[in-house]
Amino acid sequence: MTVFDHREFDHHEILHFVDDPATGLRVIIAVHSTALGPAAGGCRRWQYASDADAVTDVLRLSRGMTYKNAIAGLPFGGGKAVILADDDAPKSEALFRALGRAIDTLGGRYITAEDVGMSPEDMRIVSEETRYVSGLPRSGEGAGGDPSPWTAWGCYLGIKAAVEARLGSDSLEGLKIAVQGVGHVGLHLTKLLAEDGAKLVVADVNRDNLKKAQEIAGVSEVSPRDILFADVDILAPCALGNVLNSQTIPKLKAKVIAGAANNQLSTEEDGARLAEREILYAPDYVINAGGIISVAHEFLDQSSEEQVRAEVSRIPERLHEIFADAKQSQRPTNVIADELARRIVAGGADTRQIA
Repeated sequence: MTVFDHREFDHHEILHFVDDPATGLRVIIAVHSTALGPAAGGCRRWQYASDADAVTDVLRLSRGMTYKNAIAGLPFGGGKAVILADDDAPKSEALFRALGRAIDTLGGRYITAEDVGMSPEDMRIVSEETRYVSGLPRSGEGAGGDPSPWTAWGCYLGIKAAVEARLGSDSLEGLKIAVQGVGHVGLHLTKLLAEDGAKLVVADVNRDNLKKAQEIAGVSEVSPRDILFADVDILAPCALGNVLNSQTIPKLKAKVIAGAANNQLSTEEDGARLAEREILYAPDYVINAGGIISVAHEFLDQSSEEQVRAEVSRIPERLHEIFADAKQSQRPTNVIADELARRIVAGGADTRQIA
């Protein structure tokens, strides 16, 4: 089987494999679409079970970035990079410089930023080899730097929108919310939810993350294997993807799923499974767009906090439109969102062809 036959291949424009023995860098860069502009999306560093898993991840993530940027109204297409982490090749300045050089060879068709396993400081090193990078350490009063707080804030606003649509409440006071993963984004999110009076239960494989969440928000803990099935009103997946599938969905107790993780659904059909159980799903690439909005404004040198806040504040509006369409048409929310994103991308491609 070739990559063109891969189940997640969706007419991706570029799939770039880089192996740099001198630094230990092995990275896959995927450009899904440049119909709306250069492909923008973060770079994650992860220890994959196999190279095939890394390919699957980068194909799915890059397509998700196309849809995310389109619905967020950003002048960017979708791309992603995944570094295959290796204990024999830990983080190093040389590795990130090699990453920068690899990105630069694409001539601006892909713009990177930090994702899981990466930091603004890592991006600073990358920026010494290429200008096609954002999410750099914050300077002055701009809204650049770590995009996690913006992702969390947009997710918080999206949770409130989903609660209003499904539970008919404009308050989170007293609602039970399970947060799966309290890393950078999840930790910020738990703080916001706790401040609104939600009762929080969390899980994470990292004890330091759990300790921070306890200090900040006074959360209760459950094991990572049980968090999805907690008896709560809202489930917020904020770790890795593929957690909602034919095995987990029948055991869910939450009425709303609204979280920051990418690719929460294992397959498109899982959206229908949620709808059949009357569980309202906030499409992940709509609710978690706060980070890319910040990164985009930073790259475009439009990084005032007011501008970013105004754009992120539109996430609930977009979700309400999707929820209403799904309710009227009796179709899953993920299908509605995908169709909307594809229409926007197709319109951009047509405009470029006319120009």
